[in-house]
Amino acid sequence: MRLHVWVAAMLWCGVAESRKIRGISSSYKRFYRERKSFLCIDGSKIIPFEQVNDDYCDCDDGSDEPGTSACPRGRFYCTNLGFRPHYIPSSRVNDGICDCCDASDEYNSHARCQNTCWNLGQRERAYVEGQMRTLDEGLRLKQQLIEEGVLLWREKQAQLRELQQVAEDLQIKLEEHRRRKHEADRLKEQTLKALGAGDSGLKHQNGTVTSMFQLLDTNKDGSITVDEVQAKVALIHDEERILSEDEAEALLGGDSHMDLTEFQNTLWDILTKGDSVKIKNTHSAPDSIAGEDPHVKASDRGDAASLFPFHTTSILSCSSCCRETGPAANWEATNLKKVEEAYDTVNMEISDLQKKLAIDYGTDWEFLFLNSQCYKLRVYEYTYTLCPFNQVTQENTAGTEVSLGKWGMWAGTQKNQYSQMVYENGEPCWQGGSRSATVTLTCGTETALQSVKEPSKCQYIMDFQTPVACQPVLKQRGIHSEL
Repeated sequence: MRLHVWVAAMLWCGVAESRKIRGISSSYKRFYRERKSFLCIDGSKIIPFEQVNDDYCDCDDGSDEPGTSACPRGRFYCTNLGFRPHYIPSSRVNDGICDCCDASDEYNSHARCQNTCWNLGQRERAYVEGQMRTLDEGLRLKQQLIEEGVLLWREKQAQLRELQQVAEDLQIKLEEHRRRKHEADRLKEQTLKALGAGDSGLKHQNGTVTSMFQLLDTNKDGSITVDEVQAKVALIHDEERILSEDEAEALLGGDSHMDLTEFQNTLWDILTKGDSVKIKNTHSAPDSIAGEDPHVKASDRGDAASLFPFHTTSILSCSSCCRETGPAANWEATNLKKVEEAYDTVNMEISDLQKKLAIDYGTDWEFLFLNSQCYKLRVYEYTYTLCPFNQVTQENTAGTEVSLGKWGMWAGTQKNQYSQMVYENGEPCWQGGSRSATVTLTCGTETALQSVKEPSKCQYIMDFQTPVACQPVLKQRGIHSEL
């Protein structure tokens, strides 16, 4: 009989102890040891220990009812052996809904809860293992990208130095070509002035050509014939001898007659040189030839040389100079333009490269490989394009493209500033400000745009996965130690 009483007493004590500590974590069990009184955890009140978990709230902080729903501010601890432990509001205890995977919150209800902690734990472990594998692979790829980033940075720096050297060389060439062009322009100007001063001489020459032609054209029919040449032209060393028809035709260019244009291009040059033939017995100035009587005595006129009071070779020399200085000036202008274009192009490349190198690509330049890259994602009827360090755009099915923002800055946490990008000053939003996009970088083995959302009007958030976002230590999700 005594044995039965002892066993019953032990069972009752076990049940009482179980009742007293239900809904309590192991770290708080020291406050719930069986004693005469219970001190509320906030220290506000002392109550008899029998009033703990008696379904009546005595403590303001609800600490006397961890296993019931009596206190509005109470918390029930789900042990969840095999999975992650967590707290639930005490109001959910025995409400007919299974909140703890070990079913401990429904110890006195009609609900038939199954213990699912082991299955959830397995899935949790598989997830964590997958995350760790992803992290390991991501860190390996990140190291490769860091090495590539360092090499690419050095390459860009070397390229910048080369461009700057090219710019310096082009600057020297530019100054030299400007000097040459200035000199060519000066010579051209001088030549044009000289030609301007000789315009009267050229007009005089043209008048003399016409006058001589009219002198030879005795019948005034606008053409010089063989007979007229024989009558007016003589050999310098034998003026008395009349030219033969063959000789006259030879002077006429092998033809029987010659007009003014042909005369100016052929016979005029022969007569002005005075090497072999000349006009017979003419001693007057060319300006008076056309107006004088052709029957005036030859003795009253000067020698044929007096027909040319100005120096013909000077005119020819000046004309040749014009032909030389004109193209030279044009040539120098063309060369100068080419050098100026090359110089401007190189300076634009230098400016563009300096802007790229001024961007923060991470402590080890690990994000440098993203520059000049673009990543697309189709979401319903829109195609989103993220070009890191440049811009974000949205394109609809009709092909209309809208800017969602241009590269602004890094905006991550204090511990990891490279975890978030901000793109600002996109196209204006209808009845609102300009569009903007916030890009969150997450660890992954591939670099890709994962998702795009618009939680508020014209404010976009994007998930961008890349190995360079992987951190050496993965923040755990509070997995139970018994896993």
